[in-house]
Amino acid sequence: MNQAQKLANALNVLAKAPQFSYVKARASARADGNVDWPATKTLNADFNPEVDGSETFVMRDGSRAEWQAARLSYTARLGS
Repeated sequence: MNQAQKLANALNVLAKAPQFSYVKARASARADGNVDWPATKTLNADFNPEVDGSETFVMRDGSRAEWQAARLSYTARLGS
């Protein structure tokens, strides 16, 4: 299991809660030492929660926990 899969699984538990928000997702991701914050910040430079819903988190191993707005969940993707 790559780093993004672990984070996506944790975030998807939160996403099922009625009060889920990008703020809660970010707080949970901040607790994960495998998130590459400079890369995440760069990737989400034009992030708008009203349009995007939640951020995509870049992991130190290059994988990503990507928000899928249509499914209201995160999906793990291998690095590109």
